[in-house]
Amino acid sequence: MRYRTLGNTGLQVSEIGFGAEWIEKMDDADVKAMAHRCVQEGINLVDCWMCDPAVRSALGRALEGERGKWIIQGHIGSTWQDGQYVRSRDLAAVRPAFEDLLERLQTDHVELGMIHYVDQVDEFHDIMAGDFYAYVQELLDAGKIEHVGLSTHSPEVAKLAVEDGRIETIMFSINPAFDLMPASADLDTLFGDAYDDSLAGIEPARAEFYALCERENVGLTVMKGYAGGRLLDAQKSPFGVALTPVQCIHYALTRPAVDSVLVGIENIAQLEEALAYETASDEELDYASVLAQAPKHAYFGQCTYCGHCQPCAVGINIALVNKFSDLAALKEDTPASVKAHYEALDVTAGECIQCGQCEPRCPFGVPIIQRMEQAEQLFGC
Repeated sequence: MRYRTLGNTGLQVSEIGFGAEWIEKMDDADVKAMAHRCVQEGINLVDCWMCDPAVRSALGRALEGERGKWIIQGHIGSTWQDGQYVRSRDLAAVRPAFEDLLERLQTDHVELGMIHYVDQVDEFHDIMAGDFYAYVQELLDAGKIEHVGLSTHSPEVAKLAVEDGRIETIMFSINPAFDLMPASADLDTLFGDAYDDSLAGIEPARAEFYALCERENVGLTVMKGYAGGRLLDAQKSPFGVALTPVQCIHYALTRPAVDSVLVGIENIAQLEEALAYETASDEELDYASVLAQAPKHAYFGQCTYCGHCQPCAVGINIALVNKFSDLAALKEDTPASVKAHYEALDVTAGECIQCGQCEPRCPFGVPIIQRMEQAEQLFGC
């Protein structure tokens, strides 16, 4: 296992991390086996955003006896209310939820205290100027967290976090589907003759964010490296071809400032697929050739989250609605986290007035009105 220094924290993190979200589907023996295998292979970073008490306790039992070998990313603001996940800024809920996290993980501190899921600019400003960050500072002063981080899917919020100066690491969603935008609106010239393995093809706000992190030495940990599994399936991938876990991990780790990819794994076999990155050949790492040879027609009718459809007459973030819908569709039951993230949008798909102004702007012929109807049915709003 190779290690990278996480920004300016001084922490040496494994370049492959354990995204523990799916342990809810495992029994205790399997969770322990997963954690033990991670330790054997040198994985030392684990993310725990989950608020379900049973999941937290299972992870705590799995780390028992090996706590000193782990760097824990623990989230502040992920709460369990009336038997379900609630992202909250109410300290009456946030305080006991974080204390519960420490208790169930059988530890008195986490190395990285992550301000949980901030995707709105106004919310970021409110958090950093108000009681919520004061509580984060209290945790820092008490040694219950060693460093302050933040999780977000928004490059605008992420850039603000870097510029603020108090956020030491950011958990961000990184993969080719989320990063790449069309070089032009003409399908015949999409990506030109070959995929350009550089920042040139990345959506400008994201490219600017990556460069800013590198310049300010703010470390990135990666979520959604496989786009929720979508990139591993040619039928569901916006590129019309399947990438391997190794190729997805390599893509993320070659972005500026990225230090670790937290892979979401449901079983040991999936863990082994990720670990194959450490011994992969150049050919096995090569995602660029796969994307370059992707059939250009595969984009037609599929959202690549490029944003050309904006602005929406009623303010729907169409790309983000489609992203959450695609992530939800990969699972038999809509994950609570994806549903909560969708419901936190300022304007959901149910507000669509079907004016149709967005559809002519889309270079890929996505039936956006239909997609908004489907999202409303899927999420209930």
